[in-house]
Amino acid sequence: MIRTFIAVELPDRFLHEIEKIGSELDIPGIKLVEPEQVHITMKFLGDINESDIEPITSALSQINCAPFEARIKGVGVFPKIAYIKVIWLGAQGNFEALHKEVERVLLPFKFGKDHQFSPHATLARVKVLREKALLLEKIKKMEDIDLGNMNVESISLKKSTLRPQGPIYETLKEIKLK
Repeated sequence: MIRTFIAVELPDRFLHEIEKIGSELDIPGIKLVEPEQVHITMKFLGDINESDIEPITSALSQINCAPFEARIKGVGVFPKIAYIKVIWLGAQGNFEALHKEVERVLLPFKFGKDHQFSPHATLARVKVLREKALLLEKIKKMEDIDLGNMNVESISLKKSTLRPQGPIYETLKEIKLK
């Protein structure tokens, strides 16, 4: 069994800015995502059999969503400012339509429907927060940060290998949008 998800990759030109944001968020109790691993998750699939990779990839190639321009902008939190578990980078664009298509083509696999989809790229996870006021101040300063536009031309089926020092993501297949 391999742990998998479907993602939109961010362009390398955003790496420097993501590193800068990460250095701002690097306070005790916060686990940063490695900048080159930051992505927009379209759907978490969980554990699948290796034999399912090809049928899933084939289904994903049936997605009916044209490439689109997106904007990566703003820093925010989930679930709410009073109880922060995730710090994210906002993603604006046709992500909801793409997500609906991902859900539609994967229906036969019975993965379970995502009840709430909010396009974002996870920057960090909050473990035990001792300096909440400092974190809130930093997030407030970055809430309008704008990394710029990108073209979303493909999605990737990714493998996630969990390790104590952080996950390793590997692209199993890239599927072009059409």
